[in-house]
Amino acid sequence: MKHPQVFKRSQRGIALITAMLVTAIAATAAVNMASRQQIDLRRSDNLFGADQGYLFALGVESWATQILRRDAEDGKIDSLDEDWAITLPPIAVEGAVLSGAIEDLQGRFNLNNLIKDDKVSAPDVKRFKRLLKFLEIDEAVADAVVDWLDSDASPSIPDGAEDVDYLILSPGYRTANSLLVSPSELLLIKGIDQTAFEKLEPYVQCIPERTPINVNTAPPAVLMMLAEGLTQTDAEQIRDDRADKHFESTADFLNLPVIKGLGQNITDISVTSHYFMVRANTEYNHSRARTVSILSRSDTGQIETLLRSQGGY
Repeated sequence: MKHPQVFKRSQRGIALITAMLVTAIAATAAVNMASRQQIDLRRSDNLFGADQGYLFALGVESWATQILRRDAEDGKIDSLDEDWAITLPPIAVEGAVLSGAIEDLQGRFNLNNLIKDDKVSAPDVKRFKRLLKFLEIDEAVADAVVDWLDSDASPSIPDGAEDVDYLILSPGYRTANSLLVSPSELLLIKGIDQTAFEKLEPYVQCIPERTPINVNTAPPAVLMMLAEGLTQTDAEQIRDDRADKHFESTADFLNLPVIKGLGQNITDISVTSHYFMVRANTEYNHSRARTVSILSRSDTGQIETLLRSQGGY
């Protein structure tokens, strides 16, 4: 039998150990709660910053809308020497830094032009193949894109691709058999990997109706699509010359000596545009946001937002 004093000392030791354990557990819980609170605060701060940045990006879109509306009032010609083509440099607004730019989408080739009245548009396929050749992308891609767009299940000859080519993949999927909404869909199409996509993306767009190419804003690679035999040097010279004086009409472009010398009937071109892309970049409270908006402008200058996405088009 233990001596009473020894028993009391034993109880005090157990009580001390218990108190130390309780204190340690409480301290650990307090640290965990504080850490979680810090994480929750940072998460909330990030979410708030992202939401606020998105609202600022809408402000950039509003700026672009006003610029394009005013441009429509000033005239019907769209060229790169106009106010809308000037990049909005980074500016500070209420604790945020905003920048943005407007691009004429009709300076790009509309992939949806490859189908006309639910049939393959041979002239547009030839244009597209010229672009692919210039970019050193396999021209067979053109047939695969056509099959992605058309409504039938018969592969284009000789390099088309329909459901059978995609269902064997893992995971498998079917062709859209409808118009493209975004150039990013190209990554789903046979023959287009990330490298090919990055080469092609700056020169194509996906407007849901046929659009002509604006010869005032098209880069040399797109100008070269317009006619067989138009060289890169020719296209770059056209770009340099129009910087001094833009084309007032399609006839001005067609009457260029280098164009007349080709002896080809060039159609589906314009000097005006109805579709524009607005890129908005915002920085707010350690958060960054990038928003892309696709705007449609009517002949009367009315602006409609067709698409708005975060990240890219």
